[in-house]
Formats: sequence, structure tokens, C-alpha cells
Amino acid sequence: MIDGVHAVELFRFADRVQSVTLRVACDAPMTPGEERYYAAEIVLESGFVNGTVGLCISGGDLDEWGRCLDALAAEEGAEWPPGDRSAWLCVVPDDPLEVTVHDSPSTQIAVRVPVDVATGWLEENRLRLERVREAIARTWPDGPAR
Repeated sequence: MIDGVHAVELFRFADRVQSVTLRVACDAPMTPGEERYYAAEIVLESGFVNGTVGLCISGGDLDEWGRCLDALAAEEGAEWPPGDRSAWLCVVPDDPLEVTVHDSPSTQIAVRVPVDVATGWLEENRLRLERVREAIARTWPDGPAR
């Protein structure tokens, strides 16, 4: 999928047994129109199933992920990215946290992963979001086009 050397993690939900991570290739935007899109992949690892699904995200999707983190902080669920264009995930802030990765519209497969996240997971994911924004800003000094 994407080159791990040039990928930056947007989020990570992990415990000792399983994880769901999203990595973004911040240095190689695709610009089909006015909005820049970046190749990304959701990587799911567990003792039961491992998988990777690709998607493209935009600067607007990053803004939406920030709102999802706010919803999770308020103990509300979140679905991201919005729309029907690619794979997406649903996060439910139960104990343990539940992350469901949907590969749609491609295979229509969904995998739900319960993750016993450590204290501070929300703050760590906010920092990851800022790192992705910074990496994109270094590539495009005027910031991501929207």
C-alpha cells in the first residue's frame, strides 16, 4: 500500500493484543480537483485477523477527525471519514473501546475490534492529528487545499 517511511499515523487504537491504525502518506498528495487528497491506509492487527484497506483523505477529513475526537471525548460514538467514497470506521467509546473497520464500497466486509485502550489515548490521538497537519504543511506551505 503506502510507503511506511513516508507515512505518518493519524490515529492508533491499541492494546497488547490488537490495534487499529491509520497511516497517511503526507508527502504525496493527489489533486484530482481543487481539493488535495492523500493516500492512507487503515491497518488492523489482531491474533484473529490482520488486514489493510486503502483510502484517500483530504484536509476536510482531517478537520472532521478532530470533531470525531471531540465526540469521543464527550463519550459519543464517531464515524469517519464522512461520505461513501471509501473505507471508513466507526468508534464506540465503550469499555473496551470498539472500532469497526468497514471496507466499503469494495468488499462490504466489516471487522469489529474491541480495544482496551490505555489512559491518555485521546490526547495521543490529538497529537497524531497535529503531526499529520504539520507534515502536510511542510509539503504544502499554504496548507491543505480544501
